[in-house]
Amino acid sequence: MDILKTLTEEFSLKPFQVENTVKLIDEGNTIPFIARYRKEVTGSLDDQILRELSERLSYLRNMDETREKIKKSIEEQGALTDELIEAIENAATLTELDDIYRPYKKKRKTRASVAKEKGLEPLADMIYEQAPDCAAPIDMAAEFVNAELGVETAQDALQGAMDIIAEKISDDADVRKRMRFVCSAHGILTVKAAVEDTGVYEMYADYSEPVSKIPDHRILAINRGEKEDILKVAIDFDKDKAMFIISKTHIKEGSPATETVRLAAEDAYGRLIFPSIEREIRSELSDRAATSAIKVFSTNLKQLLMQPPVKDKVTLGLDPGYRTGCKVAVVDGTGKVLDTAVIYPVPPKSKIEEAKIIIKALVKKHNVEVFAIGNGTASHETECFAAEVIKELQTGLSYMVVSEAGASVYSASKLAAEEFPDYDVSLRSAVSIARRLQDPLAELVKIEPKAIGVGQYQHDMPPAQLNNALDGVVENCVNSVGVDLNTASVQLLSRVAGIGGALAKNIVAYREENGKFTARTELKKVSKLGPKAFEQCAGFLKIADGKNVLDNTSVHPESYTAAKELLKLCDYTDKDLKSGSAANISERVALRGLEKTAEELGIGVPTLEDIVKELERPGRDPRDELPPPMLRQEIMSMEDLKTGMKLKGTVRNVIDFGAFVDIGVHQDGLVHISRITDRFIKHPSEVLKVGDIVEVYVLSVDVAKKRISLSIKEP
Repeated sequence: MDILKTLTEEFSLKPFQVENTVKLIDEGNTIPFIARYRKEVTGSLDDQILRELSERLSYLRNMDETREKIKKSIEEQGALTDELIEAIENAATLTELDDIYRPYKKKRKTRASVAKEKGLEPLADMIYEQAPDCAAPIDMAAEFVNAELGVETAQDALQGAMDIIAEKISDDADVRKRMRFVCSAHGILTVKAAVEDTGVYEMYADYSEPVSKIPDHRILAINRGEKEDILKVAIDFDKDKAMFIISKTHIKEGSPATETVRLAAEDAYGRLIFPSIEREIRSELSDRAATSAIKVFSTNLKQLLMQPPVKDKVTLGLDPGYRTGCKVAVVDGTGKVLDTAVIYPVPPKSKIEEAKIIIKALVKKHNVEVFAIGNGTASHETECFAAEVIKELQTGLSYMVVSEAGASVYSASKLAAEEFPDYDVSLRSAVSIARRLQDPLAELVKIEPKAIGVGQYQHDMPPAQLNNALDGVVENCVNSVGVDLNTASVQLLSRVAGIGGALAKNIVAYREENGKFTARTELKKVSKLGPKAFEQCAGFLKIADGKNVLDNTSVHPESYTAAKELLKLCDYTDKDLKSGSAANISERVALRGLEKTAEELGIGVPTLEDIVKELERPGRDPRDELPPPMLRQEIMSMEDLKTGMKLKGTVRNVIDFGAFVDIGVHQDGLVHISRITDRFIKHPSEVLKVGDIVEVYVLSVDVAKKRISLSIKEP
């Protein structure tokens, strides 16, 4: 297979884009580095396309290795023909390769292999031939009776021959391929209850849907019900259609042996082919659903990580709780812990007045500007308490309920213990909640991505595939924002292109021993950080007050000469850059001409455009360009909601059939996909993303079941 040609066609790219990208990957370059700093070489392919191309490249290379192994194995058996070589070369998937190799694989003991050991293969061949003038199969079988080999009767011999024929038919790659296609197109997935009380799986107690039409989220729900032994799942397929496919290839009419081969074919279908095809189709459905769910999870995770930070505000984090109290942590604008406390504003202790005194004292002592409240147990009651305190203080304070998904995972981790050795687990959670509001990205990278809770059925996903995808998202987010080299944690640094855990620890160790970095070039002094690692990571690590102002931009050191020359061409100095006076550099470049300027500087147009963007706003954070998070001062409850009420809310999760929106009543409401927009959409993510501020209408409220139905469309 010509892998480069295949990739070019599959991704609808130009040959040079694929050729150069593959070369860059093979040279050990990271995806973020290629996406950001090799745009001319790749034709400006973005991070997502590069990752997909890299994954597909690995798959195709794996297929090529498998092809060679299969050819070698068949050749060693003396069975490799030109026809087989062509079939192997033309196979488009690993499943097709497996089908071709099936007859030549070393099998475990089967009925057919036992029959062959008894010397019945010649009989099977004679019967399978289905000659018009052959003897009756039972008569042919009589000649193979051999007590020493365990063939006691003619019927025993005939049955053994039929087992061999059944396996021969089952091993037909073409039959399997056609059967798989037709079953996928016309099969019906059927679901039955395995227990009396199906609970949340009630709708699937007696359910069926065409294999070709079942949506991904239903596949995942059914799979989970089956895994919990609540549902029984099968695929129904018309046996007549199956036998027609087999008959076309393996059954010859008009022979005394025809009926025997037909019976063997039916056995092959029922015992060998269909169970295997059913497993494969179920596996393909599950893989497709998992891929789709992982894509949704990845999209939501990216949007959550890229939420605008609430910068430079002294924040009071509240980790709600009933019996053990509400843990409090005050952190300054940089996330440094200033104070901690424990209060009991909710049942069973309900020490409300005492809690108010403590919180008001902390607010005044540290000039707290915003509250961050975890959304877990006792969150609603804590939110009511906080809103009351804010009203009494009358200082313009506001609050936001923050998702604490994964906070308990982090606070109980070895990492949290190292970061806060003097605090117990719950106080660490309060610190994490406060920091999540200040900088979601910097805090959430400390948590395993799948524990962050913005996915669908994430616990049912293939762990390696899920982790790989989510790690890619985190890496992309960290590198697109950039990292402060002098304040970043080991966890944040380890997500930077080309660094990883060991080098991140070395960077922090160097920083602790030698003080702040004053230039990117100092990175070369870090233990084991060689030229390749420096090339990959340097552009993503920023120094706010360094010797070189370019070190506070995403301009790569390899382009510093071009950047400085550009400043000269546009009559600017480093001083102008530091003071922000180069804000209209793009206008001057436009007047000179983009292509002409790029040519003068010896760089490509995409690199020039990126440099211009960075010089206009040194130290810029792409998250600042997004709408800020919605802070509240007053609270509502579900009981306050009325049908038709119009509210503002924040999108918390986007799933296949809709989106969950936080409208400030502790319980997120569901906007079904049909209520998102007037136009047809295949998926809610076409319109909504995590963090969006939306206006919604209340359609219905079920307080007992804690369900809120919302609409973005006007009712």
